[in-house]
Amino acid sequence: MELSWKCFGRFLSDKRFIFFFSFWIMGNVALSAPAQSKEIIFSKKQIKLGSQVLTVEIADTDQKSAQGLMFRKSLKDGAGMLFIFSDEGTRSFWMKNTFIPLSIGYFNEKKELMDIQDMAPATSEMQVDFPTYVSKSPAKYALEVPKGWFKKHKIQIKEKFSFL
Repeated sequence: MELSWKCFGRFLSDKRFIFFFSFWIMGNVALSAPAQSKEIIFSKKQIKLGSQVLTVEIADTDQKSAQGLMFRKSLKDGAGMLFIFSDEGTRSFWMKNTFIPLSIGYFNEKKELMDIQDMAPATSEMQVDFPTYVSKSPAKYALEVPKGWFKKHKIQIKEKFSFL
């Protein structure tokens, strides 16, 4: 038994073994990693809410909704993301990998604003515990804008948005 361990130890100390073993490990890790997905392209539309016109990116698929505003560095005043769901329902958002402070407005199927909440940005990509921001009533649409946008522009509950 002692001889086999000595041989194994000599094998492990061989620099060629370490070199090739390292490449083997890296290759297997690379092959087991999920393939990089294509960049998600959001269409843009203009909406009017109150007296304000916003240019919004449209998140109307599960893939687009999952991506949302993650990894963005900024969001200009007058810009946002409009999530469009197939039906009304209780909606829940979180800020995973979203590093800009946002406000979210939940709208019913009549496009009436039903709820506004401010959302705290993620602190790091390693963060795992996030608060959730649940709509207070069923929503068909959710609008994310820079934090404080609704208050700054005096947008009130029950106001409707329209597509331009």
